[in-house]
Amino acid sequence: MGNQSIVSEFLLLGLPIEPDQRALFYALFLAMYLTTVLGNLLIILLIHLDSQLHTPMYFFLSNLSFSDFCFSSVTMPELLQNMQSQVPSIRYAGCLTQMYFFLFFADLESFLLVAMAYDRYVAICFPLHYSTIMNPKLCVSLVALSWVLTTFISLLHTLLTAQLSFCADNVIPHFFCDMSALLKLACSDIQINEMIIFILGGLVIIVPFLLIFLSYARIVSSILKVPSARGIRKAFSTCGSHLSVVSLFYGTITGLYLCPSTNNSTIKEMTLAVMYTVVTPMLNPFIYSLRNQDIRGALRKIFLKWTIQFFLGQ
Repeated sequence: MGNQSIVSEFLLLGLPIEPDQRALFYALFLAMYLTTVLGNLLIILLIHLDSQLHTPMYFFLSNLSFSDFCFSSVTMPELLQNMQSQVPSIRYAGCLTQMYFFLFFADLESFLLVAMAYDRYVAICFPLHYSTIMNPKLCVSLVALSWVLTTFISLLHTLLTAQLSFCADNVIPHFFCDMSALLKLACSDIQINEMIIFILGGLVIIVPFLLIFLSYARIVSSILKVPSARGIRKAFSTCGSHLSVVSLFYGTITGLYLCPSTNNSTIKEMTLAVMYTVVTPMLNPFIYSLRNQDIRGALRKIFLKWTIQFFLGQ
């Protein structure tokens, strides 16, 4: 192939932002990223410091917050750096590394949401046996299984992509190293890559979604057996936050991967990718803190404790 060459770096076109608006969007994305980092780290800190939050639900939530923090950190620093750069490039090895961790934390969030749905299912449908079923060993095993699965899936995608040959065209029309964008630049056959994406895509997206749907179908069935306003309020208070996060997560995935657009597809994909990688991780801490009395209570207690310590230390 005459136009084939060894690609040492890729050029990221980034977001379609006018030059005179670049400073405004840079400040906006920087504020969103800092909010994501502080919000998710605050959730993790509160769960660690407050012994009343040492329960299975908050154990999974702390892992979800860690995943959101890392997920956003995979793309946002590179985006912010490239918005200030005249030549927004990324090394070949750095591109594959970014792709690996992007897939890893995206898949990890999907599996963690399943674990959280199962936790809510047990809490509502089997309240008397909750502590026995959701014991520490099971909780740790579910999280460990999620990490093992995501490591295998992400590593497989990355190794298969590393086997591809890339032509002289090294321009990625995106703000990060998206796997689908990389496959479009490949000169070699990508049938195996596409087959693995199809198979593992079902494992990462379809199966978790069906398991979450099944969990909530059983929850609704259990509530309807004993219809009471108190029971409905309790179920909504414990499941509302999780349902909101699930809707955000799978809603953007559906729009991005399952409902392709022929008109202005690049702009649509980038908009949904921003929602997926920037907005969703930023909103999750607010969803759980605003809708959760335990988190708000822990925040008040920690703030009061630190305030008293501050004034006593004067």
